[in-house]
Amino acid sequence: MKTDIKSRQDIKILVDAFYGKVQTDPTIGYLFTKVANVNWEKHLPIMYDFWDNILFHSGNFEGNPMMKHRFLNQKSPLTETHFKHWNKLWKKTVDDLFEGPKASEVKIRAQSISKMMMNKVVK
Repeated sequence: MKTDIKSRQDIKILVDAFYGKVQTDPTIGYLFTKVANVNWEKHLPIMYDFWDNILFHSGNFEGNPMMKHRFLNQKSPLTETHFKHWNKLWKKTVDDLFEGPKASEVKIRAQSISKMMMNKVVK
């Protein structure tokens, strides 16, 4: 039986599962593995902080995701397809692992954030 996202540990489970899928994804994986050449040991804790702050207002995230995505877009143009696919994977990962108000919120918040980024990054 699935439960809701209740803690940072749940966020860690979600983020780890999601980026595990992303790394081998044929549509967006290359952006992370070849273009951005993500250092996962550094990136994943940043994502834990980001989503912990989004869901639980922890205040422990510092960063500028928009700047990072603009830089990535300069290296390899991002498209609406990339953002939509990211959202599809995110929603599926959430649904595979959790259900409840916070699980719904994290999907809605991700959709809003990615739409804003897409509108500001994709030309």
